[in-house]
Amino acid sequence: MEDINALIQELQDTKSFQDLSWEGSLQDYLALVQKDPSIARNAFQRIYDMVMSFGIEEYTEYKKKINRYKFFDDPFENGRDAVFGLDIPLMKLVNVLKAAAHGYGPEKRVILLHGPVGSSKSTIARLLKKGLEAYSKTPEGSLYTFVWQRNGVDHPAFGNANEIPCPMHEEPLKMIPESTRTKILASLNENLPEEKTIHVAGDLCPPCRYLFKEMMMHYKGDWNKVASHIKVRRMILSEKDRIGIGTFQPKDEKNQDSTELTGDINYRKIAEYGSDSDPRAFNFDGEFNVANRGLIEFIEVLKLDVAFLYDLLGASQEHKIKPKKFAQTDIDEVIIGHTNEAEYRKLQNNEYMEALRDRTVKIDIPYITKLTQEKKIYERDFNSKKIKGKHIAPHTIEIAAMWGILTRLEEPKKANLTLLQKLKLFDGKTLTGFTEDNVKELRKEAVREGLDGISPRYIQDKISNSLVSERNEGCVNPFMVINEMESGLKHHSLIRGEDQRKRYRELLTVVKDEYEDIVKNEVQRAISADEEGISRLCSNYIDNVKAYTQKEKVRNKYTGQYEEPDERLMRSIEEKIDIPESRKDDFRREIMNYIGALSLEGKSFNYKTNERLHKALELKLFEDQKDSIKLTSLVTNVVDKQTQEKIDIVKSRLIKNNGYCEICATDVLTFVASIFARGDIKGQ
Repeated sequence: MEDINALIQELQDTKSFQDLSWEGSLQDYLALVQKDPSIARNAFQRIYDMVMSFGIEEYTEYKKKINRYKFFDDPFENGRDAVFGLDIPLMKLVNVLKAAAHGYGPEKRVILLHGPVGSSKSTIARLLKKGLEAYSKTPEGSLYTFVWQRNGVDHPAFGNANEIPCPMHEEPLKMIPESTRTKILASLNENLPEEKTIHVAGDLCPPCRYLFKEMMMHYKGDWNKVASHIKVRRMILSEKDRIGIGTFQPKDEKNQDSTELTGDINYRKIAEYGSDSDPRAFNFDGEFNVANRGLIEFIEVLKLDVAFLYDLLGASQEHKIKPKKFAQTDIDEVIIGHTNEAEYRKLQNNEYMEALRDRTVKIDIPYITKLTQEKKIYERDFNSKKIKGKHIAPHTIEIAAMWGILTRLEEPKKANLTLLQKLKLFDGKTLTGFTEDNVKELRKEAVREGLDGISPRYIQDKISNSLVSERNEGCVNPFMVINEMESGLKHHSLIRGEDQRKRYRELLTVVKDEYEDIVKNEVQRAISADEEGISRLCSNYIDNVKAYTQKEKVRNKYTGQYEEPDERLMRSIEEKIDIPESRKDDFRREIMNYIGALSLEGKSFNYKTNERLHKALELKLFEDQKDSIKLTSLVTNVVDKQTQEKIDIVKSRLIKNNGYCEICATDVLTFVASIFARGDIKGQ
C-alpha cells in the first residue's frame, strides 16, 4: 500500500495543477491581458488557433497545393479518432474557421457537416471538442472566467451564498462597461495584427448583470469597489463537467423542449428569491449556456423541432439566445452541426426552412476515394497489436477497402478506362496515356463521387464477422471477407434497390479478379526470387540489346564464337510486359540511353532500378522455372519429395517477404496452382 501511495505521489504534477487553478483579482487579470491579449480571444479565434497550433504539412496533388492539418491525426489519443483521406474537405472547414476568426462573416453561421452515414462527420466534431479540452489546459490556450464573492458585505443580492459563479463562464473583461471597454480594447489591439485583434462584445449574462447593478447601487457607482467582489479563475473546458462544450441530440418530437437549449426556472429557488423572473431563480444550464466560450455540437441538427430552430437562428446570426422571461443574452461559441443525405434533402424541399439554409455554411464530408487512405481506417482497428491469436492474410484489408471505394466511384465517361483503373489513378498510380490533367478532369466530371456507396462501418462489421467465424482456422483471408460482404448485401438496409445490389455484387467480382492477379504476381515473384538467376538473365539481355542497337555481334561465352544478337531471347522478355514488335527498337534504345545516363553520373546499372525491365525479367524467369517446380501438383495432391522441397522454398519466401503465415501461404499456393491447372496463365 505504501508503494502505491508513493507512486501516486510521484506521478502527481502539483505545479501543473496550480497553474490550471490560478485565481486572482480583476486587476490581476487585466495585467495578464495586457501581457498576453490572446487570453481574451473569442471562441472562433481560439478554435482556429488550436487547429493551427499542431502544424501543417503541404503537398501537391494534381497540380493543386493541399494542406494537411496534423490536428486531425488525433494527437490526443494516439490516432484513435484520426481522420484519413479527407484533406480537401478539412481544408474547407479550416478556411471557414479562419474567416470566422477574422470576423469576415462565417462566425454568424451554423457550420453544417453534410455527408453520407459513416463519413467521419461525428468524428470531426468529437475531435474539435476533444482538442478544445486539451488546448484549454495549455499556456497558449488558457482562458478565464469569474465568480462573485460576498467579501463580508451584507447585501440581499447574494442571498444565502458567499460565492456566486458566473453561470455562463463569461469573459472577465465584460465586467468593464462597454464605453470604457472599447477604449481598453483599442489600446490592447494597437500593436496586434488584424487577425489577432481582440473583440469582446455584448453584455453580462442576466444573473451577473443583476449583481453588477445591485452592487453599483450599493457603492454609489464606484466601479473599483464593485470589482473588488470579482475573483477571476482559470477555466478548463470540459464536456463532462459541462463547461464550454455542449452537445445536443434531438429526441422524440413530442418530448423536445427548447429549455434544453436556453435553461429553465429553478422552482426551488423561487421561494428564496420570491419571483420566477429573478435571474438568480433561473438555471442557465441549457446547452447554449453551457457551451458559451467554446463549442456546441448539434447531432443530426436537421431533426430539430421548428421551435429549436428559432433559437438556433438567433444564436448563429445575432450571437444571442432568449431564455424564458429574460432579455436576449449574448453568447460566444462555435455552432457546428452534422446531418446525413436524407435529412438534408428534406431541408432543401422545405420552404419554411429557408432562413436556416441562408444561415448555414455547408461542408461536404464524403467517403474516402483513395485506396491507401481507406486501408488506414481498417488497419487502425484490425492489426496484430489488437487482434491476438488470429492472422489476417496479406491483401485482405486491401481487397475489402478496394471494393468499398469502387462502390463510391462514378463510372468513368472515357470508354478506354475501367472503374478499377480509375481507382488506381486516384490512388496515385500511373497509367499509360493518362496525365495529371486527365485525373483532375476525372475528379471534376463526377458530381456525387464519395456521397454514395458502401460505408466503412459495413466493411468493418464484415471483417469482424470473419475474425470470429468458426470457419477460419486462425487465419482470415480475402475470400472469407468477400463472402461475408456478399452475403450481407441480401439484407443491407441502406441499399435502395435490386439494381444497386446487383452492381455491388458485380464489383465484388472485379476485386476477386484483381486479387487473383495480385497473388499470381506474388507467387511468380516468390518462384523467380533467384537474384543470381535474374542477374544472369539481365546481363545476357543487356549484352544482346547493346549488340543489337550498335549493330554488332555477341560473343558466345561457351563456344567463343561471335553470333547475331539472340532475337528470340530479347522478344521472350519484352513480350512479358506487352512491348509490341513495332516498339521493340524504341524500348531497346530507351534501355541503352538509361544505362548511358547512369554511366555519365558515375552510377552502375541495376535491373531493380528499372521497374518495367525488372518485372519482365521476373516473369521470364518464372516461365522458365515453373515447370520444374510443378506447382500444379498441389491440386492433384500427388507431390514427390523433391517437388515438395521446392514448393516449401517458395512458401518460405512468401512468409518471409510478403507477410504470409503457414496457413495462408499454403492456401494461396493451392489457389494459384488451381489457376495454373486450368490453364489460366493470362499475363504470365
